[in-house]
Amino acid sequence: MCLSKILFRRLFPALRLLGSLRLFPALGLFGALRLFGALLSVLLVPGTAFAEDPVYTGYFNNLAVSGYDTVAYFTEDNAIKGSDDHEYEWQGAIWRFSNADNLATFIEEPEKYAPQFGGYCAWAVSQNKTASADPKQFHLEDGKLYLNYNANIQQQWLADRLNLIKLADQNWPKLVD
Repeated sequence: MCLSKILFRRLFPALRLLGSLRLFPALGLFGALRLFGALLSVLLVPGTAFAEDPVYTGYFNNLAVSGYDTVAYFTEDNAIKGSDDHEYEWQGAIWRFSNADNLATFIEEPEKYAPQFGGYCAWAVSQNKTASADPKQFHLEDGKLYLNYNANIQQQWLADRLNLIKLADQNWPKLVD
């Protein structure tokens, strides 16, 4: 799990508790955050890189592709929201599907139906960066699913997708290792 998610999910509640304790009455929540920020700045020296999670999930949940059914992109050529009735855990993320058939299909061949670059924005990966992706901004190319950040980025990516896919394929291993 990437550092920012660990900090947000695990450490922020602990800091909040620390700030409310009577052990440090003058500290408070904002004092605890300042103290934590100072400690973090010492730990994160310039040049330190952290690998991304292999599958993009939001900060507030562990859903791959924001809970959209990845098989439906291939079978329906559409972005369809999955259901919590049809979930599967794979590569540390929860994958949702709109029906039991799509769930079974994914379980058989998850690599075939999972989006490229872990569901991060394909254009961003081609630029040697990562960004979240909008599940409605998708494209299927040679039997592979690519997601992008928004409609503007999607249009830029589509205009030069073959070259950008090559760049992203080269960059992706460095971003997750």
